[in-house]
Formats: sequence, structure tokens, C-alpha cells
Amino acid sequence: MPPVLLLAVVFLYPLALVVQQSFTPENGGGALDAYSSVFASTAFREALWTTVWLAFGATAGALVLGFALALVIAFVPFPGARSVAKFIDVFLSFPSFLITLALLFIYGTVGMANGVWTGVTGAADGPFHFLTTPWGVLLAEITYFTPFVMRPLLAAFSQLDTAQLEVAAGLGARPARIVRQVILPEARPALAAGGSLVLVMCLNEFGIVLFTGAKDVTTLPMLIYGKAILESDYAAACVVAVVNIAISVGLFGLYRVVTKRAGA
Repeated sequence: MPPVLLLAVVFLYPLALVVQQSFTPENGGGALDAYSSVFASTAFREALWTTVWLAFGATAGALVLGFALALVIAFVPFPGARSVAKFIDVFLSFPSFLITLALLFIYGTVGMANGVWTGVTGAADGPFHFLTTPWGVLLAEITYFTPFVMRPLLAAFSQLDTAQLEVAAGLGARPARIVRQVILPEARPALAAGGSLVLVMCLNEFGIVLFTGAKDVTTLPMLIYGKAILESDYAAACVVAVVNIAISVGLFGLYRVVTKRAGA
């Protein structure tokens, strides 16, 4: 019982306050006025759409890139393969803004790529400005979340019976067919688990969007920040937070179902 009470005080009580505040308009009115106002606003609809397409786009990119890189690490012998695999575990502990900062050093307005370009061509400005666009946010999210897909894939590949690969190769199967018919079926549970986890994390990502400084890219977490900190509209911020929490809990439930089936 004490652990349950501690959980309720530390975690559930603040969430309950957020939900309560969303039904408490600051200037009087009905309990659902804040919801009506937020749902009717263009800013909310655009933020919701931006959050959804960035999350699904980054998840799809991380799945494709993670699967390709995991294949190389697991099945293509090269010096340092084990070290690279171990680095994946270390990478998972990095904060997201660190990866974004590294990309800014390389592709930022005054980054290395633009510096090399202006140094070679003599131009006043470099051509790389995509980091301040939605595509820059997408690139940063794919870069950061790909290892979260690779980790379960590498674990799944380590359990794969190499005799199946040898038999398939001995029967004349090309590498693409071996990947499609032997490796991919074994990797599907890990892909599903990693993809569902990345989808949940992308939905709630805040640091990458903030640090890229992308113009006109407002996700739900950014909208919550703007409503609460910049506009002091706490009721609206809580409404957006409730929506964000509801979507996150739903996707987390999907993640638990997928991982349970993958384990089975």
C-alpha cells in the first residue's frame, strides 16, 4: 500500500491537477469552454497534425535506417563491429538535444558544411539551411531514435540460427531474398516493438524541436510550452496536455501489447 500511495502523490496527483485545471476556466464560464476554444483553434489543429506526421515520419525513417544498419552490424564482418554494437547501448543514454546540437555544428547556418562551402566557392552564404525547417526536425529525430530500433533488432539477430542463413545461401538464394524470407520474419516482432516505442517517444519530443529553432514547427509539447510560459494561458495549456497524455497513453498501451506478443 505505501508504494501505491507514493505513486499517487508523486505521479497521479500532479496529473489530476492538470486535468482539473483544464476544466477550470480562468475568466469564468463553463467547464468545457477551454476545450471548445482549444479544439476550435487553428493553432491546435496544426500542432496536432505536425505532431502526428513528424512522429510517424520519424518512426518510419528510424525503422528503415535501423533495420539496414542492424543488418550490417550483425551480418557483415568488419573491424570494430562489436564496439559499434556496444556504442548503441551508450547512445541510448544521450539526451536528444545533444544530437541536435551536433547536427547544428555540422549543418547549421554557421556550421562546418556551410563553412567548407563558403571557403571553397567564396560565396557569402552556404546552401545548408534545412535544419530550421520541418525536414531538419525530421532528420534530427530519425538520427536520435534509430538506435532505439537497432537495439531490439540486434538482440533478435543474435538469437537467429545462422544455419538457416547457410542453408539458404547454399541453395543459391541471393542476399536480398535471404533478408526478405529468412531474416525479416524473425525481425518483425523486434521491429514492431522498437517502432511502437519510437512512436511514443516522438510524440512527446520537445528538445529536438526547441534546439533546431525550426520556424513554423509547433508540436503539441511546444504548444503546451507556448500556452503556459509565453501566454500564461494555463487552462488552454492543460487542455493540450490532456490531449497529449491521452494519445501517449493509447500508444503506450499499443507498445505493451506489441512487446507482449513479441515476447510470446
